[in-house]
Amino acid sequence: MYQIKTYNVISNVGLAVFPKDKYEINGVAEPDALLIRSQNLHRGVLPVSLLAIGRAGAGVNNIPLDKASENGVVVFNAPGANSNAVKELIIAVLIMAARPIIPAINWVSTLNSGEDADVTLQAESGKNHFRGTELAGKKLGVIGLGAVGSKVADTAQQLGMDVIGYDPYISVEHAWQVSSDIPRASSIEDVLKDSDYVTIHIPYTEKNKDLISAKELLTMKKGAVLLNYSRDGIVEEAPVLAALESGQISQYWTDFASDALVAHEKVVVTPHLGGTTQEAEDNCAEMVAHTLRKYLETGEIEHSVNFPAVYMPFNSPYRLTLLHQNVPSMVGKITTVLAELNINIANMINSSKGDYAYTMIDVDAMDEGLYADFEQKCLDIDAIIRVRGLKKTVND
Repeated sequence: MYQIKTYNVISNVGLAVFPKDKYEINGVAEPDALLIRSQNLHRGVLPVSLLAIGRAGAGVNNIPLDKASENGVVVFNAPGANSNAVKELIIAVLIMAARPIIPAINWVSTLNSGEDADVTLQAESGKNHFRGTELAGKKLGVIGLGAVGSKVADTAQQLGMDVIGYDPYISVEHAWQVSSDIPRASSIEDVLKDSDYVTIHIPYTEKNKDLISAKELLTMKKGAVLLNYSRDGIVEEAPVLAALESGQISQYWTDFASDALVAHEKVVVTPHLGGTTQEAEDNCAEMVAHTLRKYLETGEIEHSVNFPAVYMPFNSPYRLTLLHQNVPSMVGKITTVLAELNINIANMINSSKGDYAYTMIDVDAMDEGLYADFEQKCLDIDAIIRVRGLKKTVND
């Protein structure tokens, strides 16, 4: 039985992916995999038994990736599973930034009512205090044209906005999803200088930390509106507050709260609503549950943020998998061990990602004693982090 430990509220659609005859949910203290949403794993110690972590969402800044990689723990996320939910929220935010809907609603709620009060007349007479602008004809700058950004760009264009995008790392898959009518800027400055609205959709990395700071804010069109529904830390808070005070930007909308932001009259903070829809939570949980199950049962890796994607048909009775550092001669050392133990290779694949690599080997014959010898000889090689042996089941 594989053991899965969950944190936060995980959709039942995702949990249903794990068959009860093979998996136990929250049954033991030493799990094979964790399935989480926002749980902060930086504060604890990863169990020795842990093989994988599944994040039912896109961002993984709540997971200690370096520690996980060093321990041979494969981290999965669910890229794109909540992209429609985030896109719809961004479109709603753009509309509310252009039209003062929230202040207008709040004002109407203060109107006097009663037998002698004409609320209809009061509301009608005050509407001109909440005159807004239209999105059609305004320019939207989209930083990041991945799963979310590409959808935002295309929908905004359908609303009549003039859209410009920037993403130096856009994948071929997402490039096809962006309308060919949307121009691509060669720098962030080209996006910022003429945009009436700027929305950010990039992952948080050390390179992207404080990507929008004092210099970038000064580049923005005066009076522009800035949106950050990507990740906390990408926009530096103090320069944003200063830009709001000076009038360099007129509004800041974000999904990430702080004392200073919540208290500022020109900032609107939503409580991390980006992917908070029933559909998105179902999609994220289901996607990551499938990738966890595939890895645990077949060793195949898909949608991992710290190890390479590896797929190989499981056509042989036994499979050996090795997580190791991405250093020269590793494949040769592994095959030398196989030769010493007279183990014949039926199929083999090796792939790398950054500092780490993954090797899968299918073999025709294996027993417990032979596997124990193989595992120990491989673990004696300094660069090898984890070794697993898998037996093909009827349903693989």
